[in-house]
Amino acid sequence: MLIDCLLLAAGLVLILAGANFMTDGAAALAKRFGMSDFLVGLTVVSMMTSAPELVVSITSAMNASTEMAVGNIVGSNIFNILVIVGVAAMIKPIAVERGVLLNEIPLVVLSSVVLLVMGAAPMLGAGGAMTLTRADGLILLLFFIVFMRYTFASAKRVEPADADPAAAEGASRKGMPLWRAIVYVVGGLAGLVFGGDWFVDGASGVAKSAGWSEGLIGLTILAAGTSLPELATSVVAAVKGNPGICIGNVIGSNIFNIFFVLGLTATIKPLGFGTIGLSDLWALTAASLLFWVVASLFGRRTITRPEGALLFLLYIAYTALLIINLPA
Repeated sequence: MLIDCLLLAAGLVLILAGANFMTDGAAALAKRFGMSDFLVGLTVVSMMTSAPELVVSITSAMNASTEMAVGNIVGSNIFNILVIVGVAAMIKPIAVERGVLLNEIPLVVLSSVVLLVMGAAPMLGAGGAMTLTRADGLILLLFFIVFMRYTFASAKRVEPADADPAAAEGASRKGMPLWRAIVYVVGGLAGLVFGGDWFVDGASGVAKSAGWSEGLIGLTILAAGTSLPELATSVVAAVKGNPGICIGNVIGSNIFNIFFVLGLTATIKPLGFGTIGLSDLWALTAASLLFWVVASLFGRRTITRPEGALLFLLYIAYTALLIINLPA
């Protein structure tokens, strides 16, 4: 137990340090290559911070813990929306661009609905247990290819200064040397990955000592642990006045997790849902829809501190229900 607690603490330190370095490096690269903070957050940062989910899900599936792999992604995406967006908004209200509200956030909702439909296939007449088949995995990967093509095609049509006011403001400040920005990004990613791995190992050890099921560990401990890079990166970005990286990181991570991580993992090995039920998939879909609603509420296109607090409290309530209802 002592070793697990030490791993938790060391992992948290590495995650926070890695997030700080990677945010600075990513913002510098965005300015140097004429990319908006949002585009960097949506693609590069979100994929890098989702590395723990990818590793944990594939490893879990290969070790015959498929429900842990599915629970990790479902729980991570719920955590991303309710906790990361919630905490970042409580620190500093998050402005959401009109194009993001109309184009990218609906893709987060779409990814959740697609996973819900695939999970509900047995109830829709397909028969059998809830499983992501290899065919499902290939479909998810096709969605991911379309998403990436759309993202970069859209980026070519948008001027960076128009796309992200923070990027335009940053352009007037002295830039970071390219080599240092790359070192910051790579070093920050290493801290995030190793820190996330240590945190997950420590948290899983503590949870197993308490007798929790694999499904519960996947939805809570693993989900929160593998999402710590996204949390740290988004919070640091919010504090440093880079809302584009903050919101883009969450959107990109959620889409990447379902379309790529689950798609690739299911293609390698079919994933049984186990104790992960439709209620959890509905919770993910509801969280995605709520994300869309609070971002557009009253036409302000700003997620306020009270709305952030609401999102965070909803996650506390969801986790409490999991602990109460799932078998130990």
